[in-house]
Amino acid sequence: MTRPLLEVAAVSKHFAIAGRGVLGTERRSVKAVDNVSFTVERGETLGLVGESGCGKSTTARLILRLTEATAGQVFLDGVDVFACPPGELRALRRQMQLVFQDPLSSLNPRMSVGVNIAEPLRFHGIGSARERAHEARAMLEVVGLQSRDFDRYPHEFSGGQCQRVAIARALILKPKLIVFDEPVSALDVSIRAQILTLLLELQEKFALTYVFISHDLSVVKRVSNRIAVMYLGKIVEIADSESLHRAPQHPYTRSLMEAIPLPDPRTRRVDAFQVLEGDLPSPSDPPSGCRFHTRCPHRMDVCSEREPAFTELADGHVVACFLHGRSDT
Repeated sequence: MTRPLLEVAAVSKHFAIAGRGVLGTERRSVKAVDNVSFTVERGETLGLVGESGCGKSTTARLILRLTEATAGQVFLDGVDVFACPPGELRALRRQMQLVFQDPLSSLNPRMSVGVNIAEPLRFHGIGSARERAHEARAMLEVVGLQSRDFDRYPHEFSGGQCQRVAIARALILKPKLIVFDEPVSALDVSIRAQILTLLLELQEKFALTYVFISHDLSVVKRVSNRIAVMYLGKIVEIADSESLHRAPQHPYTRSLMEAIPLPDPRTRRVDAFQVLEGDLPSPSDPPSGCRFHTRCPHRMDVCSEREPAFTELADGHVVACFLHGRSDT
């Protein structure tokens, strides 16, 4: 059996913070990511979805080791990313790239877009200056821009064009994995559709593997083969995209689904909405047991006492919820 391209195993990131307690200053930690595990097959797109502050972006940075993990392991094509010494890690990063939410702020404003795109090649010592420029011009055309745009600067482009430049920069090293962190959330709806179409075309053309992070389930559905739903630092459900949208099993997933706007809102009854109670708890003081139980309309006593284990409901569809798993073990 072929090993997945990306394996994320029990990864956690806890940030230490100082707080005031009855005895003065106390050291506490924010559990931004807590025991997260998933795999991504070659050529697949895994969508990672959840509310702002649930740990999605931290997970992205942990995968690429831009942030050091508190615990866990990440394997890229069988190589332990967290165990790589600096020299090997630098070479490994050629195989995995990150595209950020705000394309303009991720580009160097003092460099032309062509130099921005070619910069990863220079950093890794690949090719001559002429060869790098040639590659950058070719990549501009791959992402739907023109080679003559090489000498223009980021401020001369729209947000959607800047995101195409950022994608070209990620592609130029010919990576195996690209992580997209909210890549279309800052764009107009029409431009968003164009960028999503481009990503699908590039994936097919270059046999790419994606992790696509977003708070918008409708966007994630369009590009993802499978979706992992994250709440307060933990994965609560993973399933293929069609199964998740057809029959979400976790109460939190269902609430996210019901928040998706419909073309005709009259087709949904008002009393069919599942309204979440309360506010998102603080990650520095998460609820005991299931972290969602304070807002869940189906909570039981056991939900506040223990964390639910993952239960497999169907092939590849797993959920961490006592509604589906046994509560007496």
